[in-house]
Amino acid sequence: MNYNRPSFRFGGGALPPVIKYLLIANAAVFFLQIILPRDFIYYFGLVPAWVSSKFAIWQFGTYMFLHGGFFHILFNMFALWMFGSDIERSWGSREFLKYYFLCGIGAGVINYLFAMGSSIPVIGASGAVYGILVAYAMLFPNRVIYIYFLFPVKAKYLVMAFAAIEFISTWNRSSDGVAHFAHLGGMLVGFLYLKSDWRMPNLFGKMKSSVSSKKKKKEDKKKRREEEILDKVDEILDKINKIGYHNLSDEEKKILSEASQILSGKKE
Repeated sequence: MNYNRPSFRFGGGALPPVIKYLLIANAAVFFLQIILPRDFIYYFGLVPAWVSSKFAIWQFGTYMFLHGGFFHILFNMFALWMFGSDIERSWGSREFLKYYFLCGIGAGVINYLFAMGSSIPVIGASGAVYGILVAYAMLFPNRVIYIYFLFPVKAKYLVMAFAAIEFISTWNRSSDGVAHFAHLGGMLVGFLYLKSDWRMPNLFGKMKSSVSSKKKKKEDKKKRREEEILDKVDEILDKINKIGYHNLSDEEKKILSEASQILSGKKE
């Protein structure tokens, strides 16, 4: 498929497995929020002050499954399905799941760094979803998205606009109840991850290439050493003819021994 030509497909086809289980998990946790006391949000949402004082590091992973209301979870899950489905099909379920959690946890960490003393819980999958948006724009930059089903915008421009809005919103001192640093954090972590190309197949490829390169350097060094030794053998043999083997230096005898081993190895 040519990803650079305009296209209109979103999410279509069978629901990919990770997307399906994420939708179910988020819906189940949202139901628990409704029936359980509000303390549930403080234990499993991201409360920066708790992370600092109580070492509640599990909250970096759990906060993204909680939501602030029906429309909050509806929009996040709709975006996850709409933009995440084709990414999972393209990358595979394992890589997509890793990326989703990487962006979500990264978003939580960045938000924490900017609000360490806050006791207000941060909840929602938005950080991970904004990371998904970045991946979608990089994979399918020219796909057309209709804003309000009316205004066509290419994916790359839409995501740039979202990033600009979130950046500007971080300078707004009035509290709007939105964790803009988490949104930007998810986008930043996703962008850096993809630009560094640390996806599993590529990472293993780089590791394999690095090992092969080191092995080749070692072999080249060994070959140069062998050539240097063999070059000196003729001189040493001439010296033996003139003054005898017993008058050779220890270094020269060592060179002859190594040359003998090299030649024996080549014959084998």
